[in-house]
Amino acid sequence: MLEILRAGGLLMLPIILCSIIAIAIVIERFWTLSSSRITPKYVLAQVWTWLKNNQLDSAKLRELRLSSPLGQVLAAGLVTSKYGRAAMIESIEQTAALVIHDMERYLNTLGTIAAITPLLGLLGTVVGMIEVFSEIMLQGTGNANALAGGISQALISTAAGLTVAIPTFMFHRFFTRRVDSLVLNLEQESIKLVDALHSDRTVEVK
Repeated sequence: MLEILRAGGLLMLPIILCSIIAIAIVIERFWTLSSSRITPKYVLAQVWTWLKNNQLDSAKLRELRLSSPLGQVLAAGLVTSKYGRAAMIESIEQTAALVIHDMERYLNTLGTIAAITPLLGLLGTVVGMIEVFSEIMLQGTGNANALAGGISQALISTAAGLTVAIPTFMFHRFFTRRVDSLVLNLEQESIKLVDALHSDRTVEVK
C-alpha cells in the first residue's frame, strides 16, 4: 500500500487528506442529521399538552428550545404567538433559517472535495506523464517495460482521486436530500402549531 502511495507522487498527499476530511464529515453528518435528533416525534404533542394544561412558562420554553432544532423553531413561534399569526410565522422562518444553516454545515466542503479530488488526480497523472516523456527524451524508447511501469504509476493518482470523489459525491447528494426531507418535516410541524393557535380548523397532533 505504501508503495502505491509513493508511486502516485506528491499529489497523493492532498488526495489522502481530502479522503480523511470527507470520512470525518460523513460520520459527523450521519450522527447530526438523524431524524430523531432534528425532528423528534414527541415534541409537538408535548407542546400541545403544555398549552392545554396552561403549563407553558419560561422554563418550559427554555427546555423546548434546548431539546432539538424542531423545539428551537417551535419555541420561537410560541414566544411571538401573542402578536398574531404573521408575527409568529416570521419568527419561525427566521429561526428555521438558522437551523437549516446548521444542518447544511460541511456539505459545501463535502461537495468541494468531490469536485477537486479528480482534478488533483488528473494533475498527478499529467505530472507523471511529463516525467515519463522526459525519460524518453533522455533514454529513448528502447526499454518498453520501464515506460509501461512509469505510465501505470502516473495513472495511480487519477485512480486515487476518483476513488475518493465518487463516494464523496454520493454522500453529498444523500445528505442534501436528507436535509431537504428534514426541512419539510420542520415546516409541517410548524404549520400545525400555527394553525392550532391561530385557526378555527381542528389540528391533529399526534
